[in-house]
Amino acid sequence: MHDLDQHKTGWIPRLIALNDLSRHMQPMQEALQAAFARVLARGWFVLGPELQAFEQAFASQFSLNHAVGVANGTDAIELALRGAGICAGDEVILAPNAGMYAATALAAIGATPVYADVDDDLNLSPQTAAACITPRTRAIVVTHLFGRMADMPSLRQLADDNALVLMEDCAQAVGAVQHGRHAGAWGDVSSFSFYPTKNLGALGDAGLVACHQASIAARVRQLRQYGWTSKYVVADGPARNSRLDELQAAFLSVQLPMLADWNARRRAVAARYASARHPLIRHPRTEGDDYVAHLYVVRTSKRDALMGHLRDCGISSDIHYPLIDSDQPFVHDDETSASVPVAAAASREILTLPCYPELTDHEIEQVCKALLTWNGE
Repeated sequence: MHDLDQHKTGWIPRLIALNDLSRHMQPMQEALQAAFARVLARGWFVLGPELQAFEQAFASQFSLNHAVGVANGTDAIELALRGAGICAGDEVILAPNAGMYAATALAAIGATPVYADVDDDLNLSPQTAAACITPRTRAIVVTHLFGRMADMPSLRQLADDNALVLMEDCAQAVGAVQHGRHAGAWGDVSSFSFYPTKNLGALGDAGLVACHQASIAARVRQLRQYGWTSKYVVADGPARNSRLDELQAAFLSVQLPMLADWNARRRAVAARYASARHPLIRHPRTEGDDYVAHLYVVRTSKRDALMGHLRDCGISSDIHYPLIDSDQPFVHDDETSASVPVAAAASREILTLPCYPELTDHEIEQVCKALLTWNGE
């Protein structure tokens, strides 16, 4: 029997949610309210001391020279690429299976996405990326999908050998570490999203650009605010009005010290799920510090049947992401879809299970039991 909630019309099943932000925020309510009161009393709401403090703390924690807060993760991708010199007409290599966020940023710039297929972890494959390089290629965007870092030593070498900008989209991998270097520290520039459901989430939209070069950071700071060099003096562009506000910076500062513990709990949830073996379910790799279990995504050729079984067991699930970029109605490019067979096949099989720090041991066991008792129909 799964848990029950009393409803005014009787007793109804309570699903194990895919995520539960009320549970996540409840232990922090007092600290978050104090942060709100501090910002309110100061009366400084944009580009103030809270943002400066968060930028410095974030950069320090993840061994980054510069961190620049912006309004959201998609703006962060765009501004990171613009800051690194990517312009209209440039070709940029990326994976096709990451929700089209990077492609949206490239469309805003006017750059051309060139899709390379993915590896068994569903991250950009260095081998297929290498095959996509042309004289017009200027950058590689690496999305660390579902919280698993891509093969950064190989991709870093590939970018260096071809004089390309390497950009990391770390929206799903904040806190991950590969060969002693954090996600975001491998690239020339990187982007982070603090959407509420992320491993480090704001109470609204927020994002950040990180980099090692002062010149890139200075340009991103200009581009996030109209391209100003001084108030009302526009010296660079196209630019944005994209600023991480003081309230969100204060809320993120409350949470940043807790991230490592949250990531550890996510890994523990993922490891338990991975032990629930079923012949029709393919589990992701869960070992290593380069995995922070942002999403726990399994694969099965009978996805609809598994979704229905989980629902009957009182367990929510979802698909991240049902379409690769080239299959999106806005794009619809059959030739590109055919050139990325691994990503295309995975998009028909992937299924996301609940995975967040506040899951109880009982709920985790319910999910495992549901996986093990599925009859494949």
